[in-house]
Amino acid sequence: MPASPQPSGRSFPGSGLAKGLAVTLRTMTKKTVTAQYPAVQPDLPPRTRGVIGLFEENCTVCMLCARECPDWCIYIDSHKETVPPAAPGGRERSRNVLDRFAIDFSLCMYCGICIEVCPFDALFWSPEFEYAETDIRDLTHERDKLREWMWTVPAPPALVPAAEEPKEYAAARKSADRTAAQQAAEAAAAAEAAQPEPTEPQSTQPQSTQPQSTQPQSTQPQSTQPESDRPEDGDAR
Repeated sequence: MPASPQPSGRSFPGSGLAKGLAVTLRTMTKKTVTAQYPAVQPDLPPRTRGVIGLFEENCTVCMLCARECPDWCIYIDSHKETVPPAAPGGRERSRNVLDRFAIDFSLCMYCGICIEVCPFDALFWSPEFEYAETDIRDLTHERDKLREWMWTVPAPPALVPAAEEPKEYAAARKSADRTAAQQAAEAAAAAEAAQPEPTEPQSTQPQSTQPQSTQPQSTQPQSTQPESDRPEDGDAR
């Protein structure tokens, strides 16, 4: 097999300068475009890494994002509370409740590791980048501020028409349908309990009023004898 020719290390004197001048000449012939920022906002790509938004409802306080952050700029505080059993006879469960979620953007290197390792999709990239502060302490965004950035998160790209529906969508739809059915059953039971019980109509028959027979009492005349005609005791003997 013939050996491939080795490139010679010799170059024409001034070739590097000529290449640089050629790039300069090509750039000088192009039309200059000046971005009118901040009057005109730049058209940023949809996956721009501007600021991180927090979707608090999905956070389970697993602390995975804080442990994986190479700059240790994520601060999380939480506490545990007991949840009563869902059904009679069940046992109580404990869950973590988020108290504080803060990101110090003065330390953040925008690597996106926290977003990638979050198992419950609680962190998202937002293309917003206008959050400069005059005080470095104001660059620590608490969870209320991080939640406000969620309104600037762009919508996810549309799915391919022939693609299979993600499992997360099916699980969310199933949970929503179950909740809606439970609420409908509770509303129907409350409406049924609020309705008054039907009362049977009482039969009102007219009472028969028979005329009472009023017979005239027979009045016999009493014999009244005068005292002079009555026999005395001596005569009777």
